[in-house]
Amino acid sequence: MKGIKRIVVINTKGGCGKTTISTNLASYYASKGINTALFDYDPQGSSMRWLKLRSDQMSDIYGVVAHRNAAKSVTMSWQLRLPVETQRVIIDTPPGLKGPELREQLKGVDKIIIPVLPSPLDIFATADFIRDLLLDVKVRLNQTSIGIVANRVKKNTIAFQSLERFLSSLNIPVVARLRDSQNYLRATEEGMGVHELKGKNAYIDRLHWKQVVEWLDKN
Repeated sequence: MKGIKRIVVINTKGGCGKTTISTNLASYYASKGINTALFDYDPQGSSMRWLKLRSDQMSDIYGVVAHRNAAKSVTMSWQLRLPVETQRVIIDTPPGLKGPELREQLKGVDKIIIPVLPSPLDIFATADFIRDLLLDVKVRLNQTSIGIVANRVKKNTIAFQSLERFLSSLNIPVVARLRDSQNYLRATEEGMGVHELKGKNAYIDRLHWKQVVEWLDKN
């Protein structure tokens, strides 16, 4: 298992785009020939539904239904096993994680991505989550790299300006600002990532994901 990089996409706030980011990351790595596993810890199972839509003609992703309700006839350790050739593990987490459950999700991870939407409720919830992450869970910035992904942004709006003020107050890098684009809906409906869409319309989105992966693959 040497060489595995584990990336967790996490925020206690629901609806901030954790699954969108997780599935796009998994498909990006897989499309580059990197053996990738996608763990879905959310009982809603959105990542696994996306994976079922993925064509057999596309790069393969190893999917794991990881929430506790899934392990019925097998042990959880068996449920969470990985193929020996795995190089990247992308972890899609449920909302509302706190205390021991939050600490468990962060065990052994190499990178933490926190998605946030440009809305007051999301900004307040994310601020509380980051405080818990640094003070309660005691994640140290010099031990595990944490990055923010601003999701579904529309520039030149009041909401975006509020988000930018919030982000500038943090001592955490903003990895990318993903635009509010119909390309994400198109890709999701086909079990794809936006970088796998054909045509010039997705060019800007492909550049955004290149930024995300470049940050993740540092160190």
